Amino acid sequence: MRWKWIFLAPLAILAMLLFAFIGGEVVMRLWNWLLPPLFGWRQLSFWQALGLLALCRILFGGLGRHGSGRPNFRRRMRMKERCGHMTPEERERFRQRMRERWGFGPSTGASPGQ
Repeated sequence: MRWKWIFLAPLAILAMLLFAFIGGEVVMRLWNWLLPPLFGWRQLSFWQALGLLALCRILFGGLGRHGSGRPNFRRRMRMKERCGHMTPEERERFRQRMRERWGFGPSTGASPGQ
């Protein structure tokens, strides 16, 4: 089992470096292709592009705090637990209220039987 980690650790480091290199190169080439001709902005070096990529990841990517790409998973599980304790009549009333609230059901003046 230990030999597995000895093999995987350098491979993981190499993959991260390759990903950073490719990401920086793509950002640099796109920036230098689009922005200087369109807006007259300066061209970026590779290191500036890598820094911009890291900044965008920090500002918009959340540094991986969303877990495995399923940000609503816990909320859905809690809702499933709550609905599991409802009787069928309560569940149907809940569904009807949600449909009316979000505009998928009859208008507020009409009853469901009309």
